[in-house]
Amino acid sequence: MNSVVASLKGTKVNIGIIPMGSGNGLAFAAKIPKQPSRALEIIFKGNTCPADAFLINDQFSCMLCGIGFDALVAHEFAKQKRRGLQTYIKVSAINFFKAKPYLFEIKLKDKSFRTEAFFISIANSNQFGNNFTIAPQASLGDGLLDIVIVKKMSKFMLPFSMISQVTGVNAVQHANDYTNNKNIIYLQTDALTITNLQLAPLHVDGDPSETSDEFKINIIKGCFRLLQPGNF
Repeated sequence: MNSVVASLKGTKVNIGIIPMGSGNGLAFAAKIPKQPSRALEIIFKGNTCPADAFLINDQFSCMLCGIGFDALVAHEFAKQKRRGLQTYIKVSAINFFKAKPYLFEIKLKDKSFRTEAFFISIANSNQFGNNFTIAPQASLGDGLLDIVIVKKMSKFMLPFSMISQVTGVNAVQHANDYTNNKNIIYLQTDALTITNLQLAPLHVDGDPSETSDEFKINIIKGCFRLLQPGNF
């Protein structure tokens, strides 16, 4: 999807999806059903809505990218002979016990701060894939990116904090709350800079990518035309 959307961005070509991937994150975020016949019906009869995308440095992303633990999993997952949810869970579990926090500096329009975090997700869609939601308030067409920073905490607390995030208990935070005592920072913005002080790994739309010591991230509003069953 990343390659297709990057090639068609800014054109008047409508893009439809028949979800046949290992995660189908973009399709599920747009509420496109997995059954091919129903997905085809949307292609022929559905609505076309402009969807956002974003750039992380010079790399294009139409869905979600991550820095840290989830990127480490993406790098390891890419090496596996078999794909699918079962393999992804296995790779995630193995790497969970080796996971370590990384030091980042986050620069926003109204604030900057440093934090240690297991990973940072930059999301235009609401999920990693397979309906595993990481940014419950994310919308494909709202002109904003959802930033989820899973801060340093005990490995015992990490699963409970993640449950609060994926179930929507953690609300989007305001500027003055970014550095509070919550284990997960959840904010929305159209641009930010992340200084990657310990060279945490990177993935872009689920594919492993070369990391950098700094990421400049900017949204591209109304980047492509996506066929989907209803309004975002």
